[in-house]
Formats: sequence, structure tokens, C-alpha cells
Amino acid sequence: MSRAAQVGYPPAMSRLWLAALIVALALAAPAAQASSPAANACRPTPTDAFGPFGRGTPPFRSKIGAGHVLTGVVLSALDCRPLRRARVELWQANRNGEYTRAGGASVNTDRDGRFRFEGPLPPSYEGRPGHIHIRVFAANHQVLLARYVPPRGSRRGTIRLVLRPALV
Repeated sequence: MSRAAQVGYPPAMSRLWLAALIVALALAAPAAQASSPAANACRPTPTDAFGPFGRGTPPFRSKIGAGHVLTGVVLSALDCRPLRRARVELWQANRNGEYTRAGGASVNTDRDGRFRFEGPLPPSYEGRPGHIHIRVFAANHQVLLARYVPPRGSRRGTIRLVLRPALV
């Protein structure tokens, strides 16, 4: 005899209770996975929809000047693995707050998903802090638009870019 029958619940009630329990467990499982350290380690980088990206592909070069070095790594949110040969496009404004081809560069990540970019410390303009716009392309992943704001006066910075897998 089932526990529900022993307690005196009608069979329909015990099936309903069992169905509710299954649904609750199914909903709780993804939440438990999302809060695990591994899931948090590769949470996708939030997107920044703005940037001067309608200007074509910036030239392939890792240096546009001197004063600030940005290093970074590009990872997959799927398994936290580095994305080799991802194309990272970088744009920064000049002293007048204008985006020109001279302020753009493209680099490819190495086998460890790493890249390096050197340029002048991005100037602030129109009340905005100095920043570098970043767009990343990687096979089988969604394009990422992001922005890096260096700490005031820093000569070096790092960024971790985590891309979402492409939708099938």
C-alpha cells in the first residue's frame, strides 16, 4: 500500500502532488547549476549596443600609439574554453572625441584566446570617461559588443570577454 493511501489521500491527489514535486525539482535544477562556481566562472559578458562599428573593419594591427596596453582573453560561455583565432576589433576616439581609422585596430586571439592592444590612453569627451569599444567575432558564437573603461591614469588593463554560443 502506498504512503498516500495509508494517510488517506485519494489516488488523484497523490498523482497531483507527485506531478507538482517533479515540476518543482525540474525548475530548481537549472537554478542550482547557474549558481555553481563553474557556471558563474563563464557568465557571458554583458553586451554594449553602442560603438563606431559602421566604419568597416579596422586594420589588422596591435598598436595605434603608446600610453596604454590592454590585454585580454576571449572565452566560450559554453565550456569556458579559450576561443582561438577570434577577431577582436577595437576603436577609441582621438583627443577631439572623434572616431577615425587611425583609432581602430583588429587583432586575432592566440591559441589560448589571448590578445594584446596598445594605444594612447583613451581620452574622455562629452562628459564620458575614456573608453575603448570592442567587437568580437568567433566561429559558432554570437558577436559581442563591449566597452572597456580603463581606471583613471592606468597604463595597463585587462579584460575577460565571454561569448555566447551561436543560436542553432
